[in-house]
Amino acid sequence: MTEVRPRAAASTSLWERDAEIAAVTETLDLLCADRSSSGNVLVFRAEAGLGKTALLAETRRIAERRGCTVWSTRGGETLRSVPFNVVRQLLQPALVSLMPEEAREYLGDWYDIAGPALGIADPGDRQADPQGVCDGLVAAVRRLAKREWPLVLLIDDAHWADQETLRWLAAFTERLDDLSVLVVVARRPGEVSGESARHLDAVAAAAGCPVNNLNALTPDASAGLTRATLGRHADAPFCREVWAVTGGNPYETVELLAKVQDSELDPVEAHADELRRLNRSARGGGLVARLESLGIDATRFAWAAAILGSGITVDLVAQLATMSVEDAQRCAELLCAARILTEPDPSVRSGDGDLEFVHPLIASAVYNSIPEALCTAMHGIAAQVVTEFGRGAAAASRHLLQVHPDDDEELVEQLREAAREHLAVGAPDAARRCLERALLEPPLPDVHARVLYELGCATLLTAPAVTIDHLQSALGMPGLTGDQRVDAVFRLSQALIHNDQLEEAVRTVEAEAARREPGPARMRLQAVHYMWEGIRGESLTPGRSERLADLAATCTGRDNSERALLILRGFEAMAHGESAEEVVELCDRALVNGRLAPGLSWTDTEWGLELLMMLGSSYAYTDRLDRAESLFSEALRVYTRAGWSGGHLALANAYLGLAYRRQGRLRDAETVLRESLRLAERVGRGLPLYWSATCGLVDTLLARGHVDEAWSVAEQYGFHPPYPSTIVLPDTRSVRGRLLLALGRTEEGVNELEAAEKTAVARGGHNPMLAPWAVDLALALAATDPSRAAQLAGDACRQAERFGTDTAIGEALRCAAALETGQRAVRLAAQAVAHLEASPCQYEHAAARVEYGIASRSVAELNRGMALASSCGADGLVARAREALDTWRGVD
Repeated sequence: MTEVRPRAAASTSLWERDAEIAAVTETLDLLCADRSSSGNVLVFRAEAGLGKTALLAETRRIAERRGCTVWSTRGGETLRSVPFNVVRQLLQPALVSLMPEEAREYLGDWYDIAGPALGIADPGDRQADPQGVCDGLVAAVRRLAKREWPLVLLIDDAHWADQETLRWLAAFTERLDDLSVLVVVARRPGEVSGESARHLDAVAAAAGCPVNNLNALTPDASAGLTRATLGRHADAPFCREVWAVTGGNPYETVELLAKVQDSELDPVEAHADELRRLNRSARGGGLVARLESLGIDATRFAWAAAILGSGITVDLVAQLATMSVEDAQRCAELLCAARILTEPDPSVRSGDGDLEFVHPLIASAVYNSIPEALCTAMHGIAAQVVTEFGRGAAAASRHLLQVHPDDDEELVEQLREAAREHLAVGAPDAARRCLERALLEPPLPDVHARVLYELGCATLLTAPAVTIDHLQSALGMPGLTGDQRVDAVFRLSQALIHNDQLEEAVRTVEAEAARREPGPARMRLQAVHYMWEGIRGESLTPGRSERLADLAATCTGRDNSERALLILRGFEAMAHGESAEEVVELCDRALVNGRLAPGLSWTDTEWGLELLMMLGSSYAYTDRLDRAESLFSEALRVYTRAGWSGGHLALANAYLGLAYRRQGRLRDAETVLRESLRLAERVGRGLPLYWSATCGLVDTLLARGHVDEAWSVAEQYGFHPPYPSTIVLPDTRSVRGRLLLALGRTEEGVNELEAAEKTAVARGGHNPMLAPWAVDLALALAATDPSRAAQLAGDACRQAERFGTDTAIGEALRCAAALETGQRAVRLAAQAVAHLEASPCQYEHAAARVEYGIASRSVAELNRGMALASSCGADGLVARAREALDTWRGVD
């Protein structure tokens, strides 16, 4: 039989891994060739014991010989509930080498966002946005990687990594095109599900080559390994039995051969039947029996080490196992000699400790051997020990989650504190687990509702439907009083809105307000009630506008409840097309010295961002575009600085895009709207913020004249009925109708615009700039129904005069001019130019110039319009103007 030998430099665990090592070598060559080389991902997948860890160790050796910086870590089966555990250990070499001021310098604005998750900065006083923390970690590692080129990241047992680390890893590996980093991931198949599985699939998709699936050793390789370990005199029957007993599993083969050496068994056929007995002692029940044979103290020590999972120190284990430090040290030495524990490999970061298990299979076998009742009790003691060692409530919570419910009031408070710590670093799932466990205890009756409230708050950003259940339950029992109850009602209404249950959100707030005596709490609830009604899409409560107007008339802006009512009244007046001057006056009264009032800023949670979006929108559609841009730019800065890069940042970009679109800065609008849509995709389709981003982008692309691209975006992102129940800016039906008309699908476009008309009637009126369906519908009907087109154009002019902005009047005159011919068309077009020249909306001004130039056959006017359109990025208008000029030259 031919012996199969590994490469000379390879360890005994690397037999038949030449192809995988070649892939590693080739990838490292590319990484080290040029600092500008793009990054890469390698994924090795195999069942337990097939050599993933050995392959990563060899990767480290090859990389270090090439001068690479290598950071490595591994997941742990009992540590999956510890958020950011694996990424913290991965970055430990870089973090411990930096002084605090150096870390702040390298991480920049991301220090306060990612620092708490990495354990190098204190958390802030607000709940961290998990998406923002993930983005901060990506940015932090990218910055550190540029300092450490060429950098190799090794992540072993990724199937056991915590969900927060896997989320970061998926995001990081998607952004390696411009970063010279090699990421090598080893994992078992299966083992994970849900979000963790999705993240691991994303990592595999980012790999530059297919996943490498490791196979068991062949009989020839097993024979070669046996002879390399025991000597060339090992005969063929003995070698075949080694392979048959271990199934070609490299780890089991190495362990079995070590047992053969320990027992001084001669490797010949006569002793082959001893192999199965020896193999049983190296795994499962045999390993447990071997552990027990070392004595009760050593067994207790191993159990305590398995309970801790990471950060295994002799002192900590001694306290957990209730033995002296001297006895604990003796047990540690005994277990190391038995190849159950070992000193940590300094190159692999799995936790700060003196010891670790030789292999994850051993750690799992020891943990699973602990009697269930004793395991539960030891976790309880471990929580206390970890707390006494100063590791904090969050670190202790991993153990508290394993303790049986027992009406323990103190445990409930510990879990609540741990949840607060998890939320502060951006780990809401970990907080949710703590609070759900606290409910099982259960809490005392007067605490139960508060735990449910905290649980609802913890899941608001990630699971609105779950939040609804928890907050409804909390409000249905005693315990929530005063401002906390009002806040719970507000958060419940927010969750209902995010879950597209607008009608129920309105009813919930209305019912709570009706139960309240007159005062600040009731006024806040009334303001929230009017806010949700203000964004309701199809119909309004009879008399609502009059009641809101009467209530707002009594407000001077002395507190935030009054300021909220002024904003709501201003937004409604704007949406209904009432006097723009009065709208601006109402909005200005809601500010303090021209700025947002304390407690009413973008990151204050008492009111939410919807109110401020209404304020900025009111300015945007009343031609106060400088104020709108200032507000939305501030939102973008504040959310970016705070690390809120989920839905909040998506909306900030969407509404800044709205301001840019209104100004005529079409290229800038497209850029921020695409970023908004990218962020919205991460939050989830179907939410109002997603519609705002998509609708705004389609509207901007149409203004630019990029009709095919607008249609592609609409198709890709589902911009079609059914629409959300909330108002979306710009108006969805108007934009969809304009898109269909631009595509030549006139009948469908008319139907969409007529549906927009019905919606406007149901709402009690409309602003011709907010929902410009009338103008587009008039132009679409000009040839087939001229009388109705004229009526629509006349109504648009009257509504524009009532609203009173130059933009509204100019747009209405553009429509009227398009329906006329001869000198009347020229006069109306000239009037449109005069109004739009005075407005801040440069795209509409450019369009009016081009149309006036065509109507009057003025080359000078057409050139002015073309220059203005070009500065806006309105390629369609430029092409139209050039076509007209070319036609005139041809005729002349």
